[in-house]
Amino acid sequence: MPCSLQLHRVTPSVPDTLASYHAHLIRPNQCTSSVIQPVGAPLPTVWSLLRRFDNPQAYKHFLKSCRVIDGQGGVGTLREVRVVSGLPAACSRERLEILDEERHVIGFRMVGGDHRLENYRSVTTVHVGEGEGTAVVVESYVVDVPEGNTEEETRVFVDTIVRCNLQSLARVAEDAVISTVDHLQI
Repeated sequence: MPCSLQLHRVTPSVPDTLASYHAHLIRPNQCTSSVIQPVGAPLPTVWSLLRRFDNPQAYKHFLKSCRVIDGQGGVGTLREVRVVSGLPAACSRERLEILDEERHVIGFRMVGGDHRLENYRSVTTVHVGEGEGTAVVVESYVVDVPEGNTEEETRVFVDTIVRCNLQSLARVAEDAVISTVDHLQI
């Protein structure tokens, strides 16, 4: 089965040391994309939320719950997430593939569940933004195109979910900074 390695140069501001994480092996009938989210909070605050493989519902509001099935939070940890009602899924089993604390990279793969995102793999990186106390989050993914859908339909659907999750991550991180500042002023 022929495949190709695709590297999306998501933005010139993504450091070269992180860009390679967004290279995905693409097989026929798969699509890939990336979403970029600036965050008005420092990298450590954003990373503290993002790195918690056991608590994605802290910022992913499409998720109702998360239960670690196997592992201690490192690479290889398996979780089961339950999705809020009204979405075309009920649950997903996901395996942590990458957790690089130094470079601020996390990646996972969906390995089962009740959803249409077959062979979904995602990598998310965080780096310092251009403004003081800011960060930039980049999430890229590859996924099978479901039968009956086009690449474009699949990309729009997944991009929408990823964008909503990253916007929510930005709000939660920014609110944490505001809460800390307010607490210090008391």
